[in-house]
Order: sequence, then structure tokens, then C-alpha cells
Amino acid sequence: MSERKSLNDLGPAKISETGIAPGDYNPIAVMPEMRVCKLGGQSLLDRGRKALFPVLDEVIAARKEGIPVLLGTGGGTRARHIYSVASELELPTGVLAKLGSYVPMQNARMVQMLTAKHGGIYIMDDDFEKLPLYVQMGCLPIMTGMPPFGYWEKRDENSRIPPNRTDAGVFLSAEFLGCKRAIYIKDEDGLFTDDPKKNPKATHIPRISAQELIDRDLNDLIIERVVIEYLSRSKWVKELQIVNGLKPGEVTKALHGEDAGTIIYSE
Repeated sequence: MSERKSLNDLGPAKISETGIAPGDYNPIAVMPEMRVCKLGGQSLLDRGRKALFPVLDEVIAARKEGIPVLLGTGGGTRARHIYSVASELELPTGVLAKLGSYVPMQNARMVQMLTAKHGGIYIMDDDFEKLPLYVQMGCLPIMTGMPPFGYWEKRDENSRIPPNRTDAGVFLSAEFLGCKRAIYIKDEDGLFTDDPKKNPKATHIPRISAQELIDRDLNDLIIERVVIEYLSRSKWVKELQIVNGLKPGEVTKALHGEDAGTIIYSE
């Protein structure tokens, strides 16, 4: 009998023949036309029907036009409360991530019920591979924005709060699907030099590169900082779009590929 050889024994030529040459990374864009959108937890969902219903109407209208949409939900104030209490108890970051995942999951289930008559369907992590089927059936798939890191979430250097939260989960979903953009529906016109709710002199930034944004090191960001870092080295997602869901028509523009709000791009 011939001796079984390990992958290391095959040598460069054999590895090259199998199409897995060292340093070669060329993944398939699974569903590049998908519009992966984040519904802000504190900015939209916590505000109730007055803020949420008009946004859902625009999403449903786009879906009826045949535009494929995947909605991810944020956690909002209730998730922040969980992080605060758990941090006070000095629980590990992985436990905070696990606890914090339940609120956006609840929000996703509520959005699914609100859109059920229009094809809204809640999908769990294990259902993600069914996404193409749901889209072909005319459904509006809705999922938690929280990435499934759970107990394995790494701790940030200066905080117990999980660095990968719902903004990051939506970005990673868009990256896996091969989308050019990840869309974040918030309650502001996009990115500002400071928090416009606290500083009326803050100026709007319509377009900026990820690297310039990292270099500026702004005190306040409307999006998780880790997402900006991801964008600077992503394969497929080259732009983040932040739009104001409280302004009628802004979500529709984003879903149709228009440059509304703020565009953060990778160079």
C-alpha cells in the first residue's frame, strides 16, 4: 500500500494544480445584487411606528419592484442597558456579546411580524444558505444584525463592550454576499464632524475615504469603528452608505443605488 501523504507533502506544484496557490484569494460573489440594510435600533426601532413604518413602506415598495433586500436589525437602548449592567458586573466580553444578541433578535422578530403580509420572513443564522430561495420566492428576509461570534468575541483594548455589534454583522453579511455597498438606515443625514444632536456646529460629510476617516479619529461616529477598519481591507464591499430614515424618500434612493446621505469608500 502506498503511504498516505499530507497536504504539506504535495509541494507547490501539486497545490497550484488544485487551484489553491499560496496567497490566492478570489471568492465568489454569491448574491452581489442584494441590498443589505441595517435598521438602526436606537435611531429607528426605539422610536416606534412613527419612525419605523415609513421606512418599512419604502423597503416593501422596493421589494415589490424586484429589488432584493436583506434587513438586519440593531439593538438600541435595551442592548446598551444590557452592556452597561454586564460591564458593571465585570462579565467577559463574550458573555456581553451573547447577552446583547437577544435584543436585535427580538427586534428582527417584531419587524418580521410587521412585514409578514408582504413576505417578511425571519431567518436565523443556520437559515442563511436559504437566502437565495427566499428572494426567488419574493420574500423579504429579516435577521438580527449581530454577528454570531457570541462567547468567542474578542475584547477591545479599552472596553468590555463587544467591538463587533450589529453594524459589523450587517457589513460581514454584505461582504459574504459580494455586495458593493452596505446600507445603514439611521436618524441623521449621514456622517458629521461631531454629533449633530449635541453640537449644532457639526458639519455634514457627504463623501470620505475609510483611511481619511480613520486618520481623522473623530470623537463621535454614527457607525461602529471596526466597520471602517473592515472596509479598508474588504474584498467586495467598497462603500458604506448612511441615510436618514426619518426623511421620506432617502431609503428609496439608497435602495435604487443613488448616492444619498454619506458615502464612505475604500481606496
